[in-house]
Amino acid sequence: MPELVGFKVLKRPSDKPSKPLVSIVIPVYNEEGLLQTSIVNLVEDMKRFDFAYEIVITENGSKDATVSIAHSLAERFPMIRVLSSSEPNYGRALKKGILEAHGTYVICDEIDITDTDFYRRALQKLVDEGYDLVVGSKLHPDARDKRPPFRKAATKVINLMLRVMLDFHGTDTHGLKAFNRERLLAVVNRCVVERDMFASELVIRAERELRVTEIPVEIVEKRQPSINLVRRVPHVLKNIAKLYLAFRLNR
Repeated sequence: MPELVGFKVLKRPSDKPSKPLVSIVIPVYNEEGLLQTSIVNLVEDMKRFDFAYEIVITENGSKDATVSIAHSLAERFPMIRVLSSSEPNYGRALKKGILEAHGTYVICDEIDITDTDFYRRALQKLVDEGYDLVVGSKLHPDARDKRPPFRKAATKVINLMLRVMLDFHGTDTHGLKAFNRERLLAVVNRCVVERDMFASELVIRAERELRVTEIPVEIVEKRQPSINLVRRVPHVLKNIAKLYLAFRLNR
């Protein structure tokens, strides 16, 4: 039997709803080794819920079999849609998925996480408590971050930079997020950076205008990052500087 999660408005209206209530947006890049298993497991885990949903796989510039696997999953499962971009750009892929999502609520997930317990807790905050955005924080005091020390240290460094340069008040901007799509659309459309920093800009802008909260998550790394962390540094620094200027000019 599907799990009743407490938020009364999230109920499946029919076997073939015209519009899902929840869109799960997952950017992917060169994930042929993980995509099939993660999505099949996610579809199985979603049986615990009694609401209509879609999974939006937003692929960006993959050079392996990711695209063909994604389309085969879409043929197998009617709730899956596939979007494609021509170049590796996480932020652009995530933004595209959000803009083309059909659900009232959007959950931004990662292919190596797919944490349905976060879905349950985040939707509770959105529906029952009226928050606009819920961030799954790896740095929350109650979080269980099981990533390697280097990756945890990198998260803390970026978070410190966001606090100092952009007056961010939270503890995390990357990873799992859930939000009311209609309330976040204006924020999404004002974002000026892409790649790794789009998610940070989205959270920081939302924090300044809307009701945002954080909840702890457990992170277990299932594979090495698809893009080398050191190679990300120049893009991160460039985009933080761009955001600093944009915020100073109230853009």
